[in-house]
Amino acid sequence: WRSLLLSSVLSLSPCSSAWPCSGTRYYGTPAEQKVVARDEPSLGVRNKQSHQFDWALAKLDSSVRRTGRVTKSLLQRIFHDICRTGYPSGNQALLLLRSCGSLLPELPLAERTEFAHHIWGKLLELGAAYDVSHYNALLKVYLQNEFKFSPTEFLAKMEAANVQPNRVTYQRLIAAYCQVGDIEGASKVLGFMKSKDLPITEAVFNSLVTGHSRAGDMESAVNILSVMRGTGIDPGPDTYLALLVAYAEKGDMDKIKETLNQVENTDISLMDRDLMQVVFTLTVAGHQQHVPEVLEHLRHDGGFVPDAMNLCLSLITQGHESTAFMLLKTFPSVQADSQNSNGPDVGNFFLRHCVNTNKLVGFCKGLMDSNLHAAPMQFTLYCALEAKKMAPAIEVMKTMKEEGLPIRPHYFWPLLAQHKRDQNTAGTLEVLKAMQELSTEPDIDTYCNYVLRTFPSVDSARTALAVLGCMWLCVLACMCVLVLRQGGRMNLVFTCAIMWSYFLLVHVCTGNLVPPRPENMAYFLYHLFDGMSETEVQAKEEVLREYLQQLHKKGICIPVNIYRGIRNILDSHHVPELIKGLESRVTLERKLEELKAQGSSGDSHLKCSKTIKCVCVFSQNLPRALELKAEHEDKMSPSCYALLINLCCRHDNPEEALNLKRELARMDSEATLDVNKYMSLLRVLSKHNRLEEAVDILKEMKEKDVVVKDTAVVLLFHTFSAVALRGDVAALRRLQDTTFALGLAKPTSNLCSPMVTMYLEKGDFAGALEAVMECETQYHQLPRIHDVLCGIVKKGDTELLQKAMDFVSQQRGEMTVLYDLFFAFLQTGRYREARKIIETPGLRAKPGRLQWYAEKCIGSNQMEALETMVDLTAKLFECDRDEMYHYLLCLCKDTNDWSKAEAVWTKMQEENVIPRERTLRLLADIFKTNNQEVPFEVPEVNWWSLMSLGAVYHAEAYNVLKEAERLGKALVPACYDALIKALLSSGSMEDAMAVKDINLTLTRKNRKMLKENALASLKTMLQMDQVPSQLALTRLVQGLGNHGDIKGIQEVASLIKSLSPSLNMSSMLFVNNMALAHIKKTMAERLCHQFASYKPATDLFLQCLDTGRVEEARQLLQVASLRQRLRPFSISRGAIAKIKNLLELIPDFAEKELVYAYMMKSMDKNLEAAKALYRRMQAEGLQMNELSLKRLAQLYKKAGEPVPFEEPPETFKFYADKLKASTLPSPEDD
Repeated sequence: WRSLLLSSVLSLSPCSSAWPCSGTRYYGTPAEQKVVARDEPSLGVRNKQSHQFDWALAKLDSSVRRTGRVTKSLLQRIFHDICRTGYPSGNQALLLLRSCGSLLPELPLAERTEFAHHIWGKLLELGAAYDVSHYNALLKVYLQNEFKFSPTEFLAKMEAANVQPNRVTYQRLIAAYCQVGDIEGASKVLGFMKSKDLPITEAVFNSLVTGHSRAGDMESAVNILSVMRGTGIDPGPDTYLALLVAYAEKGDMDKIKETLNQVENTDISLMDRDLMQVVFTLTVAGHQQHVPEVLEHLRHDGGFVPDAMNLCLSLITQGHESTAFMLLKTFPSVQADSQNSNGPDVGNFFLRHCVNTNKLVGFCKGLMDSNLHAAPMQFTLYCALEAKKMAPAIEVMKTMKEEGLPIRPHYFWPLLAQHKRDQNTAGTLEVLKAMQELSTEPDIDTYCNYVLRTFPSVDSARTALAVLGCMWLCVLACMCVLVLRQGGRMNLVFTCAIMWSYFLLVHVCTGNLVPPRPENMAYFLYHLFDGMSETEVQAKEEVLREYLQQLHKKGICIPVNIYRGIRNILDSHHVPELIKGLESRVTLERKLEELKAQGSSGDSHLKCSKTIKCVCVFSQNLPRALELKAEHEDKMSPSCYALLINLCCRHDNPEEALNLKRELARMDSEATLDVNKYMSLLRVLSKHNRLEEAVDILKEMKEKDVVVKDTAVVLLFHTFSAVALRGDVAALRRLQDTTFALGLAKPTSNLCSPMVTMYLEKGDFAGALEAVMECETQYHQLPRIHDVLCGIVKKGDTELLQKAMDFVSQQRGEMTVLYDLFFAFLQTGRYREARKIIETPGLRAKPGRLQWYAEKCIGSNQMEALETMVDLTAKLFECDRDEMYHYLLCLCKDTNDWSKAEAVWTKMQEENVIPRERTLRLLADIFKTNNQEVPFEVPEVNWWSLMSLGAVYHAEAYNVLKEAERLGKALVPACYDALIKALLSSGSMEDAMAVKDINLTLTRKNRKMLKENALASLKTMLQMDQVPSQLALTRLVQGLGNHGDIKGIQEVASLIKSLSPSLNMSSMLFVNNMALAHIKKTMAERLCHQFASYKPATDLFLQCLDTGRVEEARQLLQVASLRQRLRPFSISRGAIAKIKNLLELIPDFAEKELVYAYMMKSMDKNLEAAKALYRRMQAEGLQMNELSLKRLAQLYKKAGEPVPFEEPPETFKFYADKLKASTLPSPEDD
């Protein structure tokens, strides 16, 4: 029958020319989909990938629900993320496709459709399986974007893809025909639907209204409503909207008014969104003069603002900004009056989308005059600069200048930055001309960062800028560039003098005798150093130091914040001596004066401490710090001494550091420096060969229990390494021996390695071996033995190599030395020798050693060495071949080398290796990442391997567990325990807690009173031969006991009778909970009837009501006779649903006024519900109290509606206190 429809539609010659087929070339073929189906990823991979994008897709869906639109940037980001990872799900594809229509009001119609086609084709390539819902979504996008396509070809593509159209498909095809006024084509599809007994819905008739209208037959369009009624379908709002749109296309305002009046006389209500569609149609059809009349009918109902925003965006996109601005001014006053710290800002979205229009300034003035926006000019300028739109940005700045608003040089940076990236000198000059027109002088940052870097040479920059009248600053900048490139001493000094002269010249010529700001020179210095490489700075260190001295003589000071940046740059260039030339003296002295002026005589010690800290930390000025120390000798604190000692260490002044240390000891013998300052002292003393003092520092650290760990151990290693680089063997040995003997740090391979490194750097492999042997003898460490052996092998010293082999064999055994030699031969490329070693009879595989070298190769990207190791170990006894190949695949994954991975896979087949599932999944991942077909079936995750998987691959195990939870599969308790321990050991606290929550699923079910589901889960687990945890069973039995479920407890006991020995379940668990169940079931009734005690039953009734167990509450009412004994004070404020449940259970409740007061208090945003409640009270003859009336009145005001009764004049607090003072309880008592 589909072929019948296809042939009948194909016979329509008129439509063949009206429907270009350009939009259908993106559809896939069945062959493509079959290939994708074979490339189906495993559930674990799907779960892992979908988890990464769930948040983004949820955000997209949330944006649609909240605002009715999405942004192109968000949609593109999500789409690109999915494409990068692959394997999109059907829901993801559907969500992306449906977002390409009216949900993108900021994009032109053609661009929306093009994006939809791109998504369709790309996702199909990535494996998305399209069904009829996807084709229907694409049809909807076509209709919303008014895209002309061939319905016949569309159906043909669906048939080729083996996708069967449904009723929605035919409805939208009818709409497509009607959209171009092709009633004949629509009738053919309609007739086919009738022949197949497919229901003809209102949507079809609405399309026919549009079709007849666009065919020029308005009479038939109107008659469609009568036809609808004749078929038993009453025209609804959408039908009348279709008719209104038809009249709007004709510009027939009289008929629009007539139809609106007709709608008002029926029970049909058109929403503001419907009327906005009429506004849009009038505007697009060229009948804007009628828009104000339609706007008068807007009610500003809920959702008006987002709908109006979307309409504005759509109108602007299609070039109708004036109508959009007209609509913007109808935004409710509450929006305009919403004040924040910067004033009202209604219309930001409008201004951002209008940056390309020539009416931008007029819109800004209109918003300001309407008091809708406090600073529209500034915001519009921001949007124009953000979009790199120069013309509107300049226009706005001119208007701002006319209105007396300041224009800053950095306003032009975004424009200049784009020209700098494009090396567009003409564009840069155009921006500079605009700055001149606006009387805005470019500052040094503008020239250094944006202008000069656009030009290819100094000469071209000087020539171009001279034309613009920027000659003085151009010469200055160009000379700086020449200095950076040529770097002579005289040039740099001359530049310093010229630069200062030009600054003075400019200020004198302009009549400004105030010296230039220090920030200008400071910024120049920063860019000077930032533009030089480390090699250039080190080569010109003497010249730069003289340059800084010249600046100092000129009285140039550097602000602290800029000084820090320069110091960081120089630190990274390793020029500590040059840092001393930086003196932010003037700024520093000003800061010191401020500190001296603060406080009183009582806090002189604090002032001294702050002053010393300022000098030590901010300026690193040791002489000035010592001067301050001498001035405030009697006010020095231990912290000040510590700062000074650290500063002396930074300046390599051990003598002064020791003097300060002695003074600190005299002042406070118990004073202790922190471990980092001790490390600084140790470093500077050892550097200057003050060995005894350095040893004394170590001894003092031991006496004062200073702990050396973490970063301090690293500092200690660097200290040892610095001594080693000087070649002072005796000093290094003394420091190491003292440190280890005192127990300040444990001897490790890393701390012992500087002694070996010292010999390796000199190429003295014999000395390095002796150092290794000494470390092994004293500390049982073999530091850098691999590097030593590699050096000996490269040198070819067989005698020394034999000595090393004999020693290691004696200390660690023959197996260890064989592996050391094997790895040394591999590292040096001597594969033949490596083969001989690995083929030593009796040699067994050592997984730990093999893993060490494999990870070393992976970390250093040594594919050849790793591949050779895998080949050579093919016959190694007990060698895990899958593990070896897995190392190779890990390196293939890191290098994204799918061809190598394919070769590895072939090699595994040749070797007849049976790969593990994780190896196959890794291999499949490499193939899929590179868009290659997976040549094998990717295995699904084995749930029961989770425990062993979690010990090493806890991240993968966690993903497996989440997939198991999603599929409802339960695991043995040991799996959860092992995975939790693994996650905790790796620091993944959140994941470990998530596993714990999964483990306690049964517990959560009991807490939610889902005993039936818990019992069903237990039965399912037992049927699958799965054993529940003891904790879950205990919670289940306790929950049944709390519910009085005697039969449930008996059933659980019977089910697990055969498992009791293995679970170690106590029989008293069932005895005690059986007793509790009997009490829960009958106690409340006995207390009421035999002892006239109703409070327990009342509490139980309210608990049932609060937890939604309405039937249990109803049973209590009947059994315990509580209906007449519930008092109003027993009700607490809760959700409206709970209160309604109470009224349903007790229709004749005594104090309904109080109940209704609670309900009104809960309706803080729902005016319609509050109105209904008010009418209900009036109908029942009840009077609403003043506080509730006050609340209701506020709801009317917030909605912009008149209050139909006299509002109580006092405040909320007044009426709340009045109720509290009465004898009756009130909601405010809660």
